[in-house]
Amino acid sequence: MIRRRSLPTVAGGLVAVSAAVAAAVATLGGAHPGAGGESAVLASAGANAMPASMASTRALQASRLPASSDPPENSGSQGSAGAPTSTEPPGSGLAGESATRLIVPDVIASVPGGLTQADLDRIKRLSGVRAVLAIDGAQITVNGARLTVLAAPESALRPWTPPATAASEGVWSAFQAGHLITTGQAASAAHLTRGRTYPVAAAVRARIADGGTALLGVTGVDGVVNQAEGRKLGLVKNVAVLVNAPAADMTALVSQVRTALGGGAQVIRLVPVAASTTLPVDKTPSAGRPADYLELFKESAAAYCPGLSWTVLAAIGQIESADGQNMGPSTAGALGPMQFLPSTWATWGITGFGDTGEPNIMNPFDAVPSAARLLCANGATTGTAGLRQAIFGYNHATWYVDEVLALAAEYAREY
Repeated sequence: MIRRRSLPTVAGGLVAVSAAVAAAVATLGGAHPGAGGESAVLASAGANAMPASMASTRALQASRLPASSDPPENSGSQGSAGAPTSTEPPGSGLAGESATRLIVPDVIASVPGGLTQADLDRIKRLSGVRAVLAIDGAQITVNGARLTVLAAPESALRPWTPPATAASEGVWSAFQAGHLITTGQAASAAHLTRGRTYPVAAAVRARIADGGTALLGVTGVDGVVNQAEGRKLGLVKNVAVLVNAPAADMTALVSQVRTALGGGAQVIRLVPVAASTTLPVDKTPSAGRPADYLELFKESAAAYCPGLSWTVLAAIGQIESADGQNMGPSTAGALGPMQFLPSTWATWGITGFGDTGEPNIMNPFDAVPSAARLLCANGATTGTAGLRQAIFGYNHATWYVDEVLALAAEYAREY
């Protein structure tokens, strides 16, 4: 028998809505006395509407490969397992690596009154589940404006946010200091200025410093604070949980999570049925050597696979190595920022951007152009089917193809 704690007195209207599938409304708890009783809305939408991260569809960022998905020998890559033993070549001058490895939420779930630790433990034990994030939340009043605010530890929340936010040291420094990070729209509505402090009406009355704005990736979520600050304000503990299960059957996963949580649970599938392949293409490479990973992806696509969207290379680079943070070897022996198997590298590795000598699997100026060359040879510029086939050739898993395209869509929107 699953026993529930009673609904907190501060609970109320925070709800999640999966607009992309036009279904599944989940009550997550949240409006505080003095903050108004109306429901706030977290919505995940289609690729042309809202590029969410914590509750989204096609514009999710990706970061993971199942431990069992080592590629066959003709694959260009193996994923993220294995501790890094090398870094990019000294003096490469390449900057802009990711601050953290990103995580895609596949399911969001809630129960009346918030999830217990037993709930979370049952979800963690489900087959295929690789990561979960319990989030606190509520609707509160900041400087006279009602805002929906979520809370979690920085180390836990950061990987689940959009790429540009995850990479921003300024955002997370302010977050760790206990400041409120909001969307630009929320800051405007509440007349917030970075660095100033404002009155808050939550479970308690307090003041909070504004830490600036960032992409939060969830329609209806106006701000985030760290977990310690959220508890001071009395946000509802474990108002919802995000579940990451990259290789799971989503229909089965939703059913399993609902069973694990028992009666009254609301479970929403967040991943899309199909990922968009409409992505931007840079047709002309810039002159000179790229100065950062973003330019490296753009220039490699334009120069070494004209017609391939740079966002595909960016997505693969993030998924495989977090842009050079995990250089391998992987469990399959893959190496470098694009995680090539040495046998694949022997065929497809090239020197790029004027380099001389033998191609270096660890050098991003060789590895990224080589990945572009491999994708091109496998049909990446021949249309939707060709692009999917080329990505599948990089790692033989259908879910991997969808993850790459989903993250590519997020890069397309943000950059």
